[in-house]
Amino acid sequence: MSELVLGAVAYDPKVVTTWDSFRAWLREQGLPFDYILYSNYERQVEELIAGRIQLAWNSALAWVRALRLGRSGGVTLQPVMMRDTDCGLSSVIVVRQDSAAQSVKDLRGLVVATGAVDSPQATLLPLSLLREAGLEPGRDVRFRRFDVGVGRHGDDIAGERFAARALASGDVDAACLSDANLMLFACEGVLPAGSARVVAQTLPYDHCMMAAGPTADAALLGEFTELMLGMTYADPEHRPLLDLEGLHRWRSARTQGYQELERAVDEAGFYDAEGRITARDYRP
Repeated sequence: MSELVLGAVAYDPKVVTTWDSFRAWLREQGLPFDYILYSNYERQVEELIAGRIQLAWNSALAWVRALRLGRSGGVTLQPVMMRDTDCGLSSVIVVRQDSAAQSVKDLRGLVVATGAVDSPQATLLPLSLLREAGLEPGRDVRFRRFDVGVGRHGDDIAGERFAARALASGDVDAACLSDANLMLFACEGVLPAGSARVVAQTLPYDHCMMAAGPTADAALLGEFTELMLGMTYADPEHRPLLDLEGLHRWRSARTQGYQELERAVDEAGFYDAEGRITARDYRP
């Protein structure tokens, strides 16, 4: 019997609870669905391209690599859906409130904290902002990277939290964070409200993308998509499931929100045009 098998990365124990719950609900609706957990996105992407899973719940960076690997191997991927909370995000570079730095150009010669090497939101995209301002990371600006959860593309936010703490303690001069985590860390007291200010902000970008691979059965994929897009936060049966994945509604996928990340990947030499890992210091 045909079945849809989704790959997801186990960046946190809650991922098991999340996809156990979706698996049970989807099967109750009559859809043959299962999932496999991976330790890192690179393996998950390779499994999707090879056809060993039919769906992948990819990070933004994993979606970029999947597209490149697919094109180089003649494999067509189908964007399926994303969360409403994945759309129109941004990242920031922040300094302490009392810093003399007024713009990103003032960071020349200073120390900037980032998240993990493979974090789009806390490393790749903010470092692209530095390059846009004429500052080459590692040459014009020193940076301190917090490599937590490498291979998980920044899903583990501990690296960002360490960067924020380093800024608050004065160990670094600036920190790269997602705008959402800047607000979270203010609420947590890691970087209290009013203690930091933004000197640069990225253009809006999109985050996670659920994509179907070459072995996905079209009829099952259509049924899966209809069920998921039909979920509503007003339904007491659906709400706990949606809360597990941190959204209010699934929305149809869009692909125009990844251009800035594509550019950042090329600038950093993270993947090549065919999706091979070319970052010298990245070992997922």
